[in-house]
Formats: sequence, C-alpha cells, structure tokens
Amino acid sequence: MNPIHKKIPVLIHNGKPVCESNIIVQYVDEVWHDKAPLLPSDPYLRAQARFWADFMYDTGRKLWTTKGDEHKSATEEFIGYLKTLEAELGDKPYFGGEKMGYVDVTMIPFYSWFHTFEVSGNFSIESHCPKLVAWAKRCMQHESVSKTLPEPEKIYEFVLQMKKRLGIE
Repeated sequence: MNPIHKKIPVLIHNGKPVCESNIIVQYVDEVWHDKAPLLPSDPYLRAQARFWADFMYDTGRKLWTTKGDEHKSATEEFIGYLKTLEAELGDKPYFGGEKMGYVDVTMIPFYSWFHTFEVSGNFSIESHCPKLVAWAKRCMQHESVSKTLPEPEKIYEFVLQMKKRLGIE
C-alpha cells in the first residue's frame, strides 16, 4: 500500500493509505484532534515537537552496521544524541509535559530498539540516560503502548538477520 517505498508502516483510513511513521502520527492528530490532540496548538511549539520527533531518525543504524574506530565513534555519537534528547525531556514526565504527545508517540518505538543498541554498542542506556529510560517505562505503562511495541528480543533477532544478509556480521 506504500506506493513508493513498498514498506510499512501504512495506515489505511477510509480505504486510502497514509505512509511513514511521523506522517501517520500527524495525520492521526489532524483527523482525531478533538479527541486527544498530540501536537501543541501554538505553531512554534508544534514546529519544535516535529523537530524533536525527527531528531533521532536513523541515528542508531551505525551501531550495528560499523566496526572498529567507526563503531566506537558511532557509539559515542549515539550516546550524545540520547543525552541531548534526555536534556530536552528534562524533569517533565513526557516530552509534551504532563501527558503523552506527538514527540512521545513518535519516539517510544525506539524503546524496543534499546536492547539492540546496548548490545551492539556495548553500553547501558540507563547508566547514561536514566531519565530517558524512566520516561520510556512511564510510556510503557499505557496499554496502548505496551500492547503495540515489538519485544526487544525480536528487534535484536531482526538486526542479526539483517547483518547476516548484508554481510556485516
């Protein structure tokens, strides 16, 4: 149903496909905004939320696709990204404040990847970014999150298969 990339996720609404994760979340916010708005009403805050939602996109890939000095550099860079993200979270329970919002919804799927990142980079996310892990655990208390995210072990198995397929074991 994705006419260009032929990949998931795709949301089918009224028989029409909406493709790509962040675009789907924006679409959901626009269609059902009156029930539970995800994006702030202020244009600047909306732009900031979109920025942070895009911030981590594809940053962890280097952790499982590189070796040697490049891998060490990728690990340090990734930890830096996580620390930047944690600083943005600050002491708030969620990125949007007191309730889950757009950034939370777009970022929480990364939690399923934490195990893979940690094993691939040989580090502990919680030791570097405890507030970020606490945020993820808070999000996981929502049934809508805990019942939809893939198990971390399945992500890791997927990455091992990808590494084998790409010849980067």
